[in-house]
Amino acid sequence: MSDQENTDPLKDLEMAFLPQWAQEPNDAKPYADFSGDDRPRGRGRGDWGDRPRRRDDNRGRDFKGRGDRPRGRDERRDGGDRRQKFQNRDGKRPQNRKGNFRRNDGPPRPPLEIDASIRPEKNGVEALAKQIKNSGRAYPLFDIARLIIAKGERYEVVFQTKRKEDGTVAQPLFFCQVDETVWLSEEQAIDHVLSRHFETFYKTEKTEIDPPKGTYTFVAQCGMSDEILGPPNYHGYQEKLRSLHAERFARLPFDVFKSRVKIVHDEEVVNKWIEEQSYKTEYITINLPEEARLDSRDAVRSHFREHHLGNLIASVDSIALKGNVYTRKSPPRMQNLVRRAFEEQRRFPIKVVNMLSQEFSSHGLQFFKRKKSVTHVSVSRPHHLDLENTPVSESIRDIVSFIIDTENCTRRDVLEKFAPQPEAPEAAGEGDEKQDAPLSPERTAVLSDLHWLVHQGHVIEYANGQMEVAPKPQPPQQKKKKPKPEKKEEAPAAEEVKAETTPAEPATEPAKEEGQALGQAESTEPSEPEPAEDEPAKEEASAPAAE
Repeated sequence: MSDQENTDPLKDLEMAFLPQWAQEPNDAKPYADFSGDDRPRGRGRGDWGDRPRRRDDNRGRDFKGRGDRPRGRDERRDGGDRRQKFQNRDGKRPQNRKGNFRRNDGPPRPPLEIDASIRPEKNGVEALAKQIKNSGRAYPLFDIARLIIAKGERYEVVFQTKRKEDGTVAQPLFFCQVDETVWLSEEQAIDHVLSRHFETFYKTEKTEIDPPKGTYTFVAQCGMSDEILGPPNYHGYQEKLRSLHAERFARLPFDVFKSRVKIVHDEEVVNKWIEEQSYKTEYITINLPEEARLDSRDAVRSHFREHHLGNLIASVDSIALKGNVYTRKSPPRMQNLVRRAFEEQRRFPIKVVNMLSQEFSSHGLQFFKRKKSVTHVSVSRPHHLDLENTPVSESIRDIVSFIIDTENCTRRDVLEKFAPQPEAPEAAGEGDEKQDAPLSPERTAVLSDLHWLVHQGHVIEYANGQMEVAPKPQPPQQKKKKPKPEKKEEAPAAEEVKAETTPAEPATEPAKEEGQALGQAESTEPSEPEPAEDEPAKEEASAPAAE
């Protein structure tokens, strides 16, 4: 298949997740000689394509559609406001007993204080990095993240505990090593092991005993599990009632569970209970140096807690599960957290991208942005090759020039240009298998030059097969600084204004003139000049006084 026909640019990366036998091409065509049926098929079951269309006999009938219904508040049958029907005398809505009443409805549960996140599977990331290194192509990083999220076996679900301000764990996690499941409490983990893996640790043995004496006409039976509890006046009734509630209906309040018990007068059910009581059930331990016999399930639970709990169930701070099995190995409340995290990453997988960047960096891969928009990962960053100042061979120079001049150039175009493949001779017999012809020395040399150009970053080969030359880096643009108004330039202007309005002061006071000029240079607004006629006015005033 040519590079132009390859519509999925990440197909080779997706093949990296498969085993070796599944990566071989499949050339079988099981439907090559199949000729389909051209007859039209009708809708529904069976072959109704030749059936004539039913004649429309309802053309003359008068039907009232939805448009003929009365609209508006004034045209209703009751003529009043519909809300009045659903209000009491005090103006409040009555309680909907049928819909809102729930006998077992309790307060809503608080949200779990656990962090649930998604991370790529380590072996899959290693396979991806190896494929990118071998091919030398540049792949969009976000497309790789979506490729990983698409299937559960490619990512892991990580549960992490949170801690309170005092340092204690807000919600503990317990890991069961029997089947690698995670639970929110130690009791849940014990119930799971004793219900699913009971035969691994204990075996049941029944011994025939004398049936209960007396005449029994009715027995109590659980209305939810149909388990026979026995007559209410029997000595073992209360114990069996409590044990059934603890084993199977612990979330239900005991009073509610007790109200579901019914009294059955059926003779067949009574005889079945008497037959059950004619045998004594004992539980014998397995895989222990000393054999022990236990009389009840409570004794079994205590024995399991004493001998097996520490080796099989442990408290953990974080645990990782495969994405395709976490639904079978975690409680429903934890699965809701995973669904929220999955939907968040499916819309925008930024967290998965950050994890992939760290993993790919550890494998020596590089990152760059194409046209400053899409982040790609490849074996090397783009490095411009200056053909005028860099000494390279003529073959490399020709390949780079051809890629620059050819729009949407591919590897096949380069090979057809510099090392065209000769036409293969026709096979002598039809049964001869088609074998790939060995590469010629010319094609090998061209592929070697391309390999060097791609791995050095001089030529970039993208996931869709297109190739382009690394662009020339642009010189950094210097930021234009805005000219700031200088305050010192205002001082000469102030002096000019003063020189035009006032004559020069006498030279008898040079220090005073220097102080006034310095003050005018520091201030933004020039001070008003002093009148120069003050001294003659004083002289004229003193002359008449002398006379």
